[in-house]
Amino acid sequence: MTRHPPPPAALVVTRNLPPLVGGMERLVWHIVDALRADYRVHVIGPAGCARHLPLKVTATGIPARPLWWFLARAKWATIGRALQLRPGLVFAGSGLTAPFAWLAARLVGAHCVVYLHGLDIEAEHPLYRRLWRPFLRRCDRVFVNSRFSRGLAVKIGIDPARIAILPPGVEPPDLTDAETRRRDFRAKHRLDDAPLMLYVGRITARKGLSAFVRGILPAVLSRLPNAKLVVIGDEPTQALKHRSGEKRRVFDSLQENRLGNRVLFLDHVGDSELSAAYFAADLLLFPVQELPGDHEGFGMVAIEAAAHGLPTVAFAAGGVPDAVANGRSGRLIAPGDNRAFAEAVIECLGRDNAEKRLAARRARQFAENFSWTHFNDRFRTALARHESHPR
Repeated sequence: MTRHPPPPAALVVTRNLPPLVGGMERLVWHIVDALRADYRVHVIGPAGCARHLPLKVTATGIPARPLWWFLARAKWATIGRALQLRPGLVFAGSGLTAPFAWLAARLVGAHCVVYLHGLDIEAEHPLYRRLWRPFLRRCDRVFVNSRFSRGLAVKIGIDPARIAILPPGVEPPDLTDAETRRRDFRAKHRLDDAPLMLYVGRITARKGLSAFVRGILPAVLSRLPNAKLVVIGDEPTQALKHRSGEKRRVFDSLQENRLGNRVLFLDHVGDSELSAAYFAADLLLFPVQELPGDHEGFGMVAIEAAAHGLPTVAFAAGGVPDAVANGRSGRLIAPGDNRAFAEAVIECLGRDNAEKRLAARRARQFAENFSWTHFNDRFRTALARHESHPR
């Protein structure tokens, strides 16, 4: 019997994995899942991540807080595991862990790959810019989530030939009981047949919920007084750039305009409830703001909504135009044009049933290009193409 040699090892170092929650965490999980098809994967990640990883993936868990403690321990754990496993690939899940991945890769002669998000590149901290950015430029392969993020990467000196655009993926939902789930969600939360807007995501200044509630929602409700807004999300206490008070600003704006009874806050919900909310809503809101040094790198929530047949109205800020196709999966509005945003929301909520079905079909067709299956294939292909060339 012919014995095949074991696959090469890959070492992944990242802070972004479950049990932490968010789009970056889902993305890195799927990268780990894609890697295990060709490698024996070991992860250096947040404490508790081992319980959430794909089968046959081993892990070393490190407390995610405080940040300096995670970074200090992750550095030595990465180097130690690299010397033990002798991986052919060391992968950093974000720019935060890129220096450790690069050092470990150079020690054992491995390829170093990093996935960069917008904030990885734009981070303003002088220490990060001085010490972290040089390692981003030295990585053998750099994946980014959008054309906008690619432009940021090139701007800080990363070789364009080393950059590949790989937007996050989405799990296509089961549509067989979509109408039942729509009715059940509305009945559960007493939403009746009201025109329903949905906001999903962290409540931060960049995401724009407070700006929408203050500058756009009153205009929408003046024309559609029976419309309602459901907010799923909370302030991100685990986020590196967390600043408290944004949710309070939302509540203050609602109180000032006497609109509190038109908005339902659900904070965190499970995947099933979130999926039901997408089916129940008539429109997703993505009022992302253009803030210096804090741009939206992509906009995964718009892809998730589109997969459910839910169109999005969004400001065309940062990498959002890669996540929302104007006229196909929703409407893109020039950043800061609150009047146009309000008009687009009113128009979408006022569509008849035939127009809504057409919009849903177009949105789902757009989202098909972003399935996790396609993501895995594109990731593995880009990685194999790069590794076939010597460094």
